[in-house]
Formats: sequence, C-alpha cells, structure tokens
Amino acid sequence: MKEILSGNEAIARGAFEAGVKVASAYPGTPSTEILENISTYSSINSSWAPNEKVALEVAIGASFGGARSIACMKHVGVNVAADPLFTLSYTGVGGGLVLIVADDPEMHSSQNEQDSRNYAKFAKVPMLEPADSQECKEFTRLAFELSEKFDTPVMIRSCTRISHGKSIVSLSEPVTGLPEPKLVKNPPKLVMLPGNARVRHPLVEQRTLDLSTFGDSWEINRIESRSEEIGIICTGVTYQYVREALPEASTLKLGMVYPLPKKLINEFAATVKKLYVIEELDPFIEEQVLAMGIPVIGKEIIPLCGELSPGRIRVAFEKAEIIPASETKNVIEEKLIPRPPNMCPGCPHRGVFYLLNKANAYVTGDIGCYTLGFMPPLNAMDTCVCMGASISNASGIVRSLPPEEQRRVVAVIGDSTFLHTGVNSLMEMAYNQAPATVIILDNRITAMTGRQENPASGYTLAGVKAPEVDIPDLCRALGIKHVRILDPYDLEETKKVLQEEMSRAEPSVIITNRPCCLIKDDSRFSKSALLEVVQSDCTGCKACLRIGCPAIEWQPDAEGKKGKSFIDPLLCTGCTVCQQLCKFNAIRQVK
Repeated sequence: MKEILSGNEAIARGAFEAGVKVASAYPGTPSTEILENISTYSSINSSWAPNEKVALEVAIGASFGGARSIACMKHVGVNVAADPLFTLSYTGVGGGLVLIVADDPEMHSSQNEQDSRNYAKFAKVPMLEPADSQECKEFTRLAFELSEKFDTPVMIRSCTRISHGKSIVSLSEPVTGLPEPKLVKNPPKLVMLPGNARVRHPLVEQRTLDLSTFGDSWEINRIESRSEEIGIICTGVTYQYVREALPEASTLKLGMVYPLPKKLINEFAATVKKLYVIEELDPFIEEQVLAMGIPVIGKEIIPLCGELSPGRIRVAFEKAEIIPASETKNVIEEKLIPRPPNMCPGCPHRGVFYLLNKANAYVTGDIGCYTLGFMPPLNAMDTCVCMGASISNASGIVRSLPPEEQRRVVAVIGDSTFLHTGVNSLMEMAYNQAPATVIILDNRITAMTGRQENPASGYTLAGVKAPEVDIPDLCRALGIKHVRILDPYDLEETKKVLQEEMSRAEPSVIITNRPCCLIKDDSRFSKSALLEVVQSDCTGCKACLRIGCPAIEWQPDAEGKKGKSFIDPLLCTGCTVCQQLCKFNAIRQVK
C-alpha cells in the first residue's frame, strides 16, 4: 500500500511500524506534526511535555523500561534537551530510543540557524538524515534497530523542506516479536556517578569507531557513479538538489551523517578527479573529510548561511567556472509579493503591545505569537533571545539601571512558554526581588505552532480533560505578591493596570485572560457583533490603523490624497480594540 505523506507524517508512520510504545515532544515548527500524527496510532502512548528536556527524559524512562520510545523537537529544542542527551550517550538504552530533530535553514520560523549535526558529534551519538518521505519512514525504523544493536540513542535530522514536503511512501506492517517492556536493575550502567561514567566513556568511544566501520557497508550510504570529473558528497534534501542541478555528477549519498564512513569516502574520492561537499549550514562533513587528508571543496563555493536550492547550487558551480554558464540567464524571475507576519484579527495580544508602545516601555520578549509585537506599527519589543529568557533578561536589565529607568522594563511571555522555561526565571526574579513587571499573555493554548494543548489548557494531546496549572497561584507560590488578572480587550483597564504595576519597586505579574481568537468554543472568546466603519463619521485620522489589525484597510480617495478606514467583515472578530481607539465614534457594531 502507498500513500503521499509529508516527512513528518512518514516519521510518525515509521515510529508506528517500528513498534514504538511511548512518544513525547514539545511543539516547534517544523517538527510539530510528528507527534500530532503519532497520536493517531492508538498503540503508542503520546503526550506533550512542558519542554524538550522533559520530553527526552520521558522517552529515556520508557527506554530504560524496555520499550521503544521517541522524542521529537525542533533544532533549538535540542539546546534545552542537551543535558540528558549527553549523559544518555554514556548510559546507552534499554529499548531503542530515537531523537528526532527538525532543523530550520533560512530560519523560516526560528531565532537561529544552528546545525544539529554538531550535537551528534558533540554527544557522540549516530545521526541519520533522510532525503525524502520514504526515507523518513525507513530511516525511523532502521534507527531503532541501530539503537538496540549498538546500545545508543540515535538522532534523525530532518529540515523544513523534508518535514513539510510530500512524496510517495510505501507502507509496511508493524514489526512483531519485540521483547515485552520490563524493569531490569542495572545501576552500574544507568547511575552516572563519576566511577560508573568513567567505565562507560571508553565504550562510547569504541562505539563511534564501530559505527563508522558499520557505515562503510550499510546500504543507506551509497556511491552513485556517473561522471569521473565531478564527485559530490551530499545528504538529505541537498541530495535531491544535487541530482536536479548537477545530474551528470557522481554522488556519495550519506544516510548516516555521523559518524562518517571513512573507508567508503576514501573509495569514492579515488573514483573522481574533483571532490566536493554540498551541505546546508556548517561545513560539518567538509571539515571531517579534510581532516582525513582528502582534498575537498565545499564552503569555498557553497553559501554558509541559509538553505540551498537547485538554483543556488548551479549558480555556485557556474560562478566557480566548474560548469558552463546557464543559457537561461536572461530569464526574468517573477518576485512574489511579500507577506510580512502579523497577529491574527482579534488577537488578544494586540492591545497590550499598543499600550506598551504608548508607555515607552522597554519590552523583553519571548518566543511565541506575541513576538510579532516587534513588527510595525506596534513596534513594542526590544529583545528576544530564547524560550523563557524574557523574564530572566528583565531581571538582569533592571539591576543595571537607576530606579527611574527600572520602571520601564516589562517582560512579556505566553502561557506555554512560561511553563516551558519561564517558571524558573520568575522564581529567580521573585527570589532576588528584581523590580520589573512581567506580563503573562495567557491565551490558553500553544498558539504559534498550531494550537497544541499544554499543562495550563486543561486537556491532553488526546483531548482528555486534565488538571490545569493555576498560573496566578503558581506565581504567588513563587513569591510574587502582586498578581493582577485583566481583560486585554479592555484598553482603559489594561492601561490603568500597566501604569500601577510598572510603578512598583518590586516584581509584579499581570496575566491577560482572553484565549487565542481561533479557539471559538472557549467561553472567554469575544462574541461581540462585527464592527464596521461609518464612512460619514470617519475623519481619516488613521488612529485605528496604529494597531496593525489585518481586518482594517485604508481606502484612499480617487485623488489618493485623503481616505477612510474600512473593516473587512470576513476578518473582523468584534474584539472592539479599534472601536475604543476611535475618538469620533465612527466604528460601530454592524446592524
């Protein structure tokens, strides 16, 4: 049986066919859909974790219990999960354990462009990299076999194009005959006290050597001989680009990118006159091949930053005069109209950022929909580093400022991000009494990645009712004395509370209580009637445009000198924020 699947769907299918029992993840584009699809298989216990470290530790626990397990995250999530990952390399596994990481070259939805292959080398664990959806499924199955064969966690690296691209996948039946999970005591292997860890380290080093030798004859690493003039080492999606851009070149397609199959690389290098490495981001393979004493060209001609494409690869080889210049140089490329990111119409965060801008606040931001508070016309975010950093950054900034400047510092964080890594930061702020204001934008969901549940939303991944973290009580338990809850659609009340809390000489927390505007069944969602601009009353002052709502358009007159606002009824949610800004009562409910 065959289906057309995305890479993420295929990884989920591979986990099912591999007999996975436990799956855990924290949502993050481009990896989110993996766990969402795994959850459709009833044989797998699937759950969202508060963060990536916890997700990996859940998978580790299941592995220690003898079950095959999987953890999924985006590239920056591995930073959070690195602590258990490095020690897991020493302990090894019980049941097979696979860590899926989805990189994001070009940073389509990420704050950096880090290359996760470096983590495999750093942690000394093998990494596989599929080139299409079929390989996503097959490599996931093979990864569990490799994990158990070599007593190691295995990383699989995807990227945005592989995760979201679709291709044909041949489906198979799940494996049978796997050992039943059971508890087996083995403290010398699993308790990483220094004495035990010293014994395990040499085993890890030998495992890396054995994996390299294994890779020399493993079928997922293969030589494809064509021209003797040019040989290219490539992996993952870049293999597809190379085949399209340079169809005559010989290729060494690596399915396992760490450790490298050194003997196979030497064999391939001997068959071609010029050897190249084409890889996205870091010169990860290139540096290792050079260290082997093999002349190879890579980042000398291939861009170091951003994602590749067949066109970029061909242009690079043309500029280096390795291949003839294309005859289609004069073709004019049609440029797409830019579509800058924006908060949704009716987003409960919009009014908060409008008022923070008006208050001239210095806003330390975080990762989520609300990061768009940086965008014009709101222009109300001054820093954004990583998950949970908004509160810690604010706590540090106020310590460097005189009292009058401290009052301007406001940290903004979402509910899911607060539970991810913001709790410890707020604990530090309360403990050290850093005088900053924290705004927790509680929209009841992990919104930016597609509205996934979290421990404060009241539901599990399976939609089962669950205990809700009481965020106000949690803040009080951490030592925050001043906790305010407000409706962010009420601009006057929001402005009043902001002024009061920003004037305090001690930490305080404001919690907004409107859900994501796409959760229509939440009783707290605004159910006001839609709004319209009464054209006869509109003066063209443009006050309503200053909130950047996509539902509000500017319609110039025939001469293009004056104009009036118009509210698109297909986009308006009736949140009333624009209505509150209009001083001429020109915005009213639709009759």
